[in-house]
Amino acid sequence: MRARLYQRPKNTMQSGRARTGQWLLEIERDEAQRADPLTGWQGSGDTETQVQLRFPTREAALAYAQAQGMTVEVMPLGPVTLKLQAYADNFR
Repeated sequence: MRARLYQRPKNTMQSGRARTGQWLLEIERDEAQRADPLTGWQGSGDTETQVQLRFPTREAALAYAQAQGMTVEVMPLGPVTLKLQAYADNFR
């Protein structure tokens, strides 16, 4: 079973940093999605992809994954770049 481990990024719509230190473990899809013949919605029989586990530290998440026999890919958090400008730059 393969899984992805990543740190939750900061919400861009809010200035707070709540839950940014959490690590999320998501199991990757084993089965391709297919269209339901009645509704046309996409779905599959793989229900493990609906589960998202939260851990306080990276080490705790890796220990859990190792105990469950998962191979984990750690996704790095992207760099944060700020565009500094003055308010007067909006009128140039």
